[in-house]
Amino acid sequence: MTHARISVSVDAAADPDRVFAVLTDWTRHDEWMVLTRAHVTAGDGRGAGSRLAAFTGVGPVGFLDIMEITGWDPPTTVAVRHTGRLVRGTGEFRVLPRGSGSTITWEEDLDLPFGSIGRLGWLLARPVGTALLRFSLRRLARLCGR
Repeated sequence: MTHARISVSVDAAADPDRVFAVLTDWTRHDEWMVLTRAHVTAGDGRGAGSRLAAFTGVGPVGFLDIMEITGWDPPTTVAVRHTGRLVRGTGEFRVLPRGSGSTITWEEDLDLPFGSIGRLGWLLARPVGTALLRFSLRRLARLCGR
């Protein structure tokens, strides 16, 4: 299995407590995460063991990303394990203090599907995926500043 990694960071004017609160309000993901709606499917969404589902797509066309929270350390870190059919691997958000604001980092370490075709596709998808993650984090930073 081939792994693919994406890591992006942006600065936010809001303090880590505010950023972490908005970041982990799963029902608000559609306000900042591009083309994604998330909800809690098991647990309260506030600790390890809770399960989440996020639909990413346009209208009915897309995929369901099933996740389990594996790390919870407010207001610094939330980590997940992706266990869905298409998206598998791990993800982590870190919120670190920076002056009067924060730096938000989003990292994904994904298992690429489809063997060599998946590796080839990743060469094309990585720049797009990185841009979408960065765009989403910038939207989160703006949302937290309101």
